[in-house]
Amino acid sequence: MIKKLDILIIRSFIGPFIAAFAISVFVLTMQFFWLYIDDLVGKGLDLFTILKLVGLVTLFWVPTALPLALLFSSIMTFGNLGESFELVAIKAAGIPLLRFMRPLLIITFFISGLAFLFANNIIPVTQKKLSALKYDIIVSKPAIDIKEGIFYDKIGGYVIKLGKKEKNDSIIHNVIIFEKGNFLQDNMMMAESGVMRLTKDKKFLEFILKNGWRYEEKGSRGTTNTQFTRMGFKEYKKVFDLKSFQMNKSGDSAFYDPKMLSLRQLNQTIDSLQNVDTFYYKKAKTELAPYIGFSRYLDTGWVVFSKDSIRKISQFNQLIPDSMKMAISDAAISQINSIRGNVNVLATDYLEKYKSLRLHEIEWHRKFTLSAACLVLFLIGAPLGSIIRKGGLGAPLVFAIIFFVVFHLFNTFGEKFVKSDSTSPLLGMWLSTLILIPIGVFLTYKAMRDSQLFNQEFYYRSFKQLQRFIANFKRTHYSSSK
Repeated sequence: MIKKLDILIIRSFIGPFIAAFAISVFVLTMQFFWLYIDDLVGKGLDLFTILKLVGLVTLFWVPTALPLALLFSSIMTFGNLGESFELVAIKAAGIPLLRFMRPLLIITFFISGLAFLFANNIIPVTQKKLSALKYDIIVSKPAIDIKEGIFYDKIGGYVIKLGKKEKNDSIIHNVIIFEKGNFLQDNMMMAESGVMRLTKDKKFLEFILKNGWRYEEKGSRGTTNTQFTRMGFKEYKKVFDLKSFQMNKSGDSAFYDPKMLSLRQLNQTIDSLQNVDTFYYKKAKTELAPYIGFSRYLDTGWVVFSKDSIRKISQFNQLIPDSMKMAISDAAISQINSIRGNVNVLATDYLEKYKSLRLHEIEWHRKFTLSAACLVLFLIGAPLGSIIRKGGLGAPLVFAIIFFVVFHLFNTFGEKFVKSDSTSPLLGMWLSTLILIPIGVFLTYKAMRDSQLFNQEFYYRSFKQLQRFIANFKRTHYSSSK
């Protein structure tokens, strides 16, 4: 049954949570754009592409923003209640800390489940579309921006130099165009003036040149008997294909990453990758068998029968005639090189499959760790807010950043440990959770007993008492020494 106390706690929590979530998503989204700002500027992106990119990046960061928002809003909520002495009144009424944490704990469980569903169903699709869109934007060439007095070589096969451009960027003067190709030398075109414009479909760039010359040389490179042609013109139309400037629409299937898989798909992939040892054992046995057929004839030694005695030879080369040793040695070396090449290929392939298994296991655990982080960070934030009893944005923001950085660092360290095969995926991906749970239990224990853990006055009084104790000890020690 929902009581007035529960409604009070929930109302106090909703506002800070929405604000903290919006700020977290905004900051994380801006981090992405700062990272790729050099690849996005000057691409001539239309408004729809920009909005699509912003939307996909925002959706991608939602599961990461939820734990941070829960941590900050829980500290702020209980800090505000403590600062306004509502927390004192609630405790004075005999209501324990865990009781008035209960409604927010239920909401946190709901948000954790929502984070899991989001990470499992929406993030794979978002990651797939974001990777395709990001690739299309990054690999597309910069927008056309031919400046005065600079050789422009972004159009394949041509180098263009404009002496001067009018303010409307259409009227151009002193134009030089070098046409690169399999010629004796670059063909060249010069014009006094002209007009530069894009076609309506923006697939071609047109130069309407006036009063100029075209220079061209034909012939074979291996001879001096070539033909040089100079052609004058009053008006000449030159068209440049801008196909390389078009942003390609890559299909989603062109990219693959474990982050693009749901939990069910990860289970299937991991199950197939876990049989990699048996698969490569059989494959190695099959591929190397033709080269090492002699192994079944191995024995402790070689026995030579003669009419008079039986002689045991310890080394194989004693059986080979001198005239054939070189040929057999070359054949053996060639066979060993073939074996080594096959083994290297198998080993490289095996390591790639094993690395892929690790990456899939990392993403499998990530589906759960982000949801668990919501609960763990709330269990840190709620008692921490009731201890510090400071509302507003100052102290809650500082503590939220500190604990979130700790969570993020250990989460990153654990993931790197797993990728380097230093630890198991279970321990590596849950490292931050295992470290933060004891902190949450400790803070909850302190908050339930009204600890003065972050009270400056408490530490000031303790320091004064320590000073008096040291002074009394010195005075006593000095009196006894006399």
